[in-house]
Amino acid sequence: MPLDYDRLLALDLPPVEQTYTARDTMLYALGLGFGHDPMDEAQLPFIYEKDLKALPVMACVLGHSGSLMRARLPYLDWVKVVHGEQSVHLHRSLPPAATVIGKSRIVDVIDKGAGKGAILVTERVLTDKTSGEMLATLTHSTFARGDGGFGGPRRESPPPHPVPERAPDIVCDIATRPEMALIYRLSGDYNPLHAEPAFAKAAGFPRPILHGLGTFGIAGRAILQNLCGYDPARLVAIQGRFSAPVFPGETIRTEMWQEGSEKGSSVSFRCRVIARDVVAITNGRAEIAM
Repeated sequence: MPLDYDRLLALDLPPVEQTYTARDTMLYALGLGFGHDPMDEAQLPFIYEKDLKALPVMACVLGHSGSLMRARLPYLDWVKVVHGEQSVHLHRSLPPAATVIGKSRIVDVIDKGAGKGAILVTERVLTDKTSGEMLATLTHSTFARGDGGFGGPRRESPPPHPVPERAPDIVCDIATRPEMALIYRLSGDYNPLHAEPAFAKAAGFPRPILHGLGTFGIAGRAILQNLCGYDPARLVAIQGRFSAPVFPGETIRTEMWQEGSEKGSSVSFRCRVIARDVVAITNGRAEIAM
């Protein structure tokens, strides 16, 4: 069954309610490698209950409707679906524990043509159930490699944010641990691709790969560390395009280019796997509040 453009845009996904605790907040940070150096007190507020803070990029694992989307779109060729781009805009700092509501909708579908796939753009608005405050707006694109040529709008995707050609202003190397994917998956993404060697090999990988959003979280961690002084309120937006997988245990180098303004600064970035010299996230951009 081919994709139906009008039906996709009209798809009404029910809101997802999720309660997370201080333990979940600490587990998410541990899944990004926080605490690797137990003497680094700057990281302690994200992995220790005293004065606990939530990482801004944790919004990615809250209130998502992945299982609902699969149930409502069974005709999509999910075997050939990959995460294309991700963006997060924070309206306020995430509380360290809360009940949140995630409301998702498909906002665009781009038909790249038969044999070229389709791109589904989904928006998720995250709100605090108790206060009703909007916490974050997340947008992600899904590249459905097997679903092009359905007769939808034939246009190009918006151009990605350009990364400067000059040498980066800041470079941050973060080593991932071999068991990182096994910890990160406990924050909600249980895809066996990140755990089972046999499943990973069947998918064409020599071993389980790190979650794309895990690599995205590493980028957020590097920016938070180097440009925000570990103050989560200062990282107000981050976006990037996934371009290659990362294997747990590899070191990720985040290259950053900073530009200032009166209200704050914008940062271009990309993430490179040092050992294989491949770019895992490109066309990245983040907004830093002063």
